[in-house]
Amino acid sequence: MPRTTWRTTLLVSAVVAALLTPTAARAEPRAGAVGAGGGIPALTDEHGRVLTLRGWNVEDKANRGDAALSAVTEKHFRDMRAKGFNFARLLVFWDDLEPRPGQYSQAYLRKIERILDWAEKHDVKVLVDAHQDVFGPAFGHRGIPAWATRTDGLPFIPRPDDWFSEYFEPAVQRAFTHLYEDEDLRRAQARMWRVLADRLDGHPALLGYGLINEPMGEIREGEDLATAARRIERDQLTPLYNRLADAVRTVDRDAWIFVEPTPIVGEGVPTGLGRIHDPKVVYAPHFYNTGMEAGADYDPAAGWIESYERAVTRYPEQYEVPVVVGEWGPLNNSLPNMNRFYRDAMSSLGRYGSGWAGYVWCYGGGYCAVDGTGAFRTNKELTAEPYAEAVAGRVRSAAYDSGTGVYRLAYDAGRRGSRVTELSLPPGDWRVTARGAALVLRKDRGRAWILAAPDARVTVTATRS
Repeated sequence: MPRTTWRTTLLVSAVVAALLTPTAARAEPRAGAVGAGGGIPALTDEHGRVLTLRGWNVEDKANRGDAALSAVTEKHFRDMRAKGFNFARLLVFWDDLEPRPGQYSQAYLRKIERILDWAEKHDVKVLVDAHQDVFGPAFGHRGIPAWATRTDGLPFIPRPDDWFSEYFEPAVQRAFTHLYEDEDLRRAQARMWRVLADRLDGHPALLGYGLINEPMGEIREGEDLATAARRIERDQLTPLYNRLADAVRTVDRDAWIFVEPTPIVGEGVPTGLGRIHDPKVVYAPHFYNTGMEAGADYDPAAGWIESYERAVTRYPEQYEVPVVVGEWGPLNNSLPNMNRFYRDAMSSLGRYGSGWAGYVWCYGGGYCAVDGTGAFRTNKELTAEPYAEAVAGRVRSAAYDSGTGVYRLAYDAGRRGSRVTELSLPPGDWRVTARGAALVLRKDRGRAWILAAPDARVTVTATRS
């Protein structure tokens, strides 16, 4: 969830289907411009193809109980796909799933399934994110149920004009400590994940599970924020992620497990997370800038994006896991340098990540991607570029020149698994060509499919007419 107040606290077709030969999903090294050096792997699908995910968060924070998730509709997925996006990070809340200890809402689970059905219909992959803001409803927000909130009587002062600073209230910080350390709460959180994963296991639209959004913790006396964050990540979040991954694997062996650092990573501080002992882990940091969240314009000379990129790539390089940025995008997109920001951000995200989910797909103002008519808001159209959704081989390079309107993908076709590469094209008239032992099978509705011979060295070009 974006924080507007960090200034106070953190300064396709049957032909294609016949050609898809399933292989085990795994992460493979990412080459060339499509992945940063140092061995950050890429996501792959069940056919062994290298994936790129581009999409948006989808949420309903206003409604709960019987009305929970009612603001999320099929239109969200139809419109995202029509603009070229193939990925959604769906926010779900533990307090809606388990309003009383041990009593799980079947209606809520059905609503999540219905949303996944819409995503499948429009060919959008979904990350189901267990979301929390300022811990949960005990503090006027959403996430961990009130019955699982323990504060030891410490004070909490609401700050509605500075909500992110509420994370630093003593009661909120102590609640995180109890969640991480109390054995009965550990078991309850693991049970919640088993229930959710058991219900969603095998759904065609399901990509993975985000175990907890923007986790925080308790700062000890004498610690600065960066030191506290690294300790919390090392000593509390790493064991939590291992516990919850184990719980998920009792019912779902295939989905990806997404893990987040604390939000301090946005300040260019490398995470203290340790190894998560699971074969399908994705590192999922968020990409927000303190000043921009407080209303400042982007300053290209400040080097923030470069600093963030250096910090955020250390963990995936060390532990050889893919990266998908779970949230990004400033509140005010119309400031003078925001056009430059989106161009710089898109370039950076493409250097090291397997994808991203912008914040947020909604119809209106503020952080919304589009307005009430469904048109992109100022500068947000720069997020809609051509990209290779799935590459059947080893990517050598991929780049889009927005000035010329030309996208080029170079790859070495594989010998095993699928031989079909899929491109996503934003709205417009695009001409797609393939060189090497390859041909364009079909182009339709913002998609193109390329078939290559085994071991072929292929170059695909998409040009806006």
